[in-house]
Amino acid sequence: MNEPDDLLTTAEVALMLRAPVSTVRYWRYLNTGPKCFKLGRRVVYRRADVHIWLADQEAAGRGRAAS
Repeated sequence: MNEPDDLLTTAEVALMLRAPVSTVRYWRYLNTGPKCFKLGRRVVYRRADVHIWLADQEAAGRGRAAS
């Protein structure tokens, strides 16, 4: 089962990905960033979903580089 520690804020995700908070928000707006959901009025991300998204981005980057 997921622990509460597994939930990250937008700022924590930005720090983890070394990207500006505004970029993470823009990815959310475009629906291209890590999966997130609303918890009350806050937007949160599961740590596992961020890792999965990051692995997908890495794999996609490798696919483009091989072309």
